[in-house]
Amino acid sequence: MFQCTLVNKNICAYMLIFLQRHLSIFNVFTLACSQVCPRRCQCPEEPPMCPPGVPLILDDCACCLVCAAQKGQVCSEMKPCDTRKGLQCDYSVNTHKRTGVCAVNAGNACVLDGSVYQNGQTFFPSCKYQCMCHDGQIACVPRCNLDVMLPGPDCPIPKSQQQSLNGWDPSLNCIVQTTEWGACSETCGMGVSTRVTNKNDNCEMVKQSRLCMIRPCEGLQEQGARCQRTVRSDKAIHLTYKNCTSVQAYKPRFCGFCTDSRCCTPHRTKTALVEFQCAEGKTNRRPVMVILTCVCHSHCPRDNAHFLHLVV
Repeated sequence: MFQCTLVNKNICAYMLIFLQRHLSIFNVFTLACSQVCPRRCQCPEEPPMCPPGVPLILDDCACCLVCAAQKGQVCSEMKPCDTRKGLQCDYSVNTHKRTGVCAVNAGNACVLDGSVYQNGQTFFPSCKYQCMCHDGQIACVPRCNLDVMLPGPDCPIPKSQQQSLNGWDPSLNCIVQTTEWGACSETCGMGVSTRVTNKNDNCEMVKQSRLCMIRPCEGLQEQGARCQRTVRSDKAIHLTYKNCTSVQAYKPRFCGFCTDSRCCTPHRTKTALVEFQCAEGKTNRRPVMVILTCVCHSHCPRDNAHFLHLVV
């Protein structure tokens, strides 16, 4: 074995430097070659045991299950980064682009009026707005209480809130909410059912009502007769409520009776506008329930006394 003496001290130093350089190059070359996707997958019989918080994922070569590389760790096709934590393999540190280091995705920068803002940067394009760059997209909030509208294609010169309230259309931002129609207030004859909706120009919750008739009171089916859920009127009739009568005659569907003490009520309905002629000579159009199908059930409506406060 070669031993360094005082005479050959300089020679030893040069040899050590030479070996270190060439060994480091050899190690990098070996690591780089080992990171290229193999022609044939050779995976261990058992998948690796990952540390807590580190997921087991399929490598980018679609070969083996590996533990996702974490921030600051070496990454490659065979050792991908943990994308769930926003990490990506940064190959800029390696000239051969074979391996990289897991780093947080910096995101895309934003450009506004010729100025470049980095991802996550907060800036003030004017005294009125505070904005933030988020992965190439700019989000702004007003700094003044009155200026709540931002410039846009449909409104390049927005007015303040107080100035624009008169011209603001709330229906453009309205989330329509409508309840189902309630039970008819009468089990026979003309009644009324209600619902609540905000489908209007002001987007306000209002109560709507419609006329309804489950079945006529005259000629009710006697107990013991055959169960008929839906019955159509044999002849055309005029609908009446208070002192008003429908201009046209109709053959509406009615709900029959269920002989096993169950209730028979409308199941599927729609609403139609019907024109009425009133005693005073006036005409008006009222929404009326049109029965499509009926169903027998045990959830019978309660006493109709709580419907007495409803007015048509």
